[in-house]
Amino acid sequence: MGETPEGPPTPRDRAPARADGGGDTGAPKAAGEIRAASAPGRWIVLTTVLGSGMAMLDSTVINVALPRIGEDLGTDLAALQWTVNAYMLTLAGLILLGGALGDRYGRRRVFVVGVVWFALASLVCAVAPNAAVLIAARAFQGIGGALLTPGSLALIQASFHPDDRARAVGLWSGFGGVGAAIGPFVGGWLVDGPGWRWVFLLNLPVAALCVPVALRHVPESRDPRAHGRFDVLGAVLAAVALALVTYALIEAPGSGASPAVIGAAVGGVVAGAAFVRVERRRPDPMVPPAIFRSRLFTVVNLVTFCVYAALGGFFFLSAIQLQVVAGYSALGAGTALLPTTVLMLFFSAASGELGHRIGPRIPLTVGPLLAAAGMLLMLRVGPGSASPTGYLSEVLPAVVVLGLGLVTLVAPLTATVLAAVDTGQAGLASGINNAAARAAGLIAVAALPLLAGMGPEAYREAGEFASTFRRAMPMCAGLLVAGAVLAFCTVRTPAPGPGPSSDGGHDRAEGGGAEGGGAEGRGAHPAGAPCRPECTVHCGVVAPPLEPARRPSEE
Repeated sequence: MGETPEGPPTPRDRAPARADGGGDTGAPKAAGEIRAASAPGRWIVLTTVLGSGMAMLDSTVINVALPRIGEDLGTDLAALQWTVNAYMLTLAGLILLGGALGDRYGRRRVFVVGVVWFALASLVCAVAPNAAVLIAARAFQGIGGALLTPGSLALIQASFHPDDRARAVGLWSGFGGVGAAIGPFVGGWLVDGPGWRWVFLLNLPVAALCVPVALRHVPESRDPRAHGRFDVLGAVLAAVALALVTYALIEAPGSGASPAVIGAAVGGVVAGAAFVRVERRRPDPMVPPAIFRSRLFTVVNLVTFCVYAALGGFFFLSAIQLQVVAGYSALGAGTALLPTTVLMLFFSAASGELGHRIGPRIPLTVGPLLAAAGMLLMLRVGPGSASPTGYLSEVLPAVVVLGLGLVTLVAPLTATVLAAVDTGQAGLASGINNAAARAAGLIAVAALPLLAGMGPEAYREAGEFASTFRRAMPMCAGLLVAGAVLAFCTVRTPAPGPGPSSDGGHDRAEGGGAEGGGAEGRGAHPAGAPCRPECTVHCGVVAPPLEPARRPSEE
């Protein structure tokens, strides 16, 4: 990417980091000097948690609201798929570009714009009179999410003193994990209480608190070395490719092999090929092809795609299965799935340490297999599963086994992604991995109903949905098994942290990172020490957590 962010200033070059125009923000200290235990530090953690929490919650709570949205707006299954995927589409396609904009134009400024944008789109979602308006507003929500999600982490990296950054990131990921864990519960309570529109209206007071806190307490910062052109063409091509393929998959069950469906599928493939060609030819691409010279990085991203495609399909269909077939309320469905994220909240840090000691191969093999077993156990969920006995004997074992699989898998997955590249490319690697997971989820939500033979009105009929659900779960489990086999056969690094030349020249990759800190490809030298995750709490059922960019000297 032309901006090639260089990350927050180090102690050697922090003198100019007073930042650009940050003197009137009200923050008592300049960017890069704030301590985590100070009052400004607490305000910064608060506003970044609130901002990223809005985007995280809207990625997860929407699933429990889908049956009620369909009933209220009179939509078919395709519209519900678009309600989920419109958001994921723009978020996945633009998240890498969002971080680069903060480096160039000011991290606080872009973060605040993202929060306001997200809140306004949420308001339109809440008052949407029909499915078309809701879907369009969800797409605009994703654009706001692409600005504020990487921006929240970039603010922490740029604002805090180097000695306190790891602690601040830990607080951010920990509080974010709590939000992810309780999100489906809160969403279900809102759907059953005031209504599904309040799932979106809830974002307005959060944004109203977040914006003034950011303007008052967060110092402005930017990377003075971010220059050149943005890879807007690459971002547009990626989004268009995903949109056209998604359209073809969603519309195929109702339209069959119509000219529109075939044209969209072909157009998506062509746009994808054009994206690869553009990225190879640009001197500063959004996704530098050179980073995929690392075999480990490429393989782990393929494993990520398999895992998060399965998870995206599972949570989309399971929330409907619990309500339409098993008879749960929206609150009951959200609560029923809660053990998965609670297990991740409490045990992901320990899993990351274990993976660091024994290496990634075993966790990346055993984790997907456990998760696949959990999904197959969901086949036992049926009309009698809403009773306390039914939940304890049918639903709870499935979500606990799934949660144990994700506990085993997600933290070592993130660590292996970072270990596959040089320290200076941590932000870029994390951003690509996060975008790949989101793209996998949206493709799964689009493709599974088609592959399972789910009709446009299936979610209204318990019997029809149950039969297609029984066909879809083995497909999700199969994706996880494929990821496990791929990891077992190809991940041979004994522990995270390959040497500087272990993976075929990945140190030559250049580009901006998703978190507004970017990769420091220009002038960065390989760091022999392993690059370990700073986000120790992982509740990423939609995508792996983003990691901050860093310099080789910071490890």
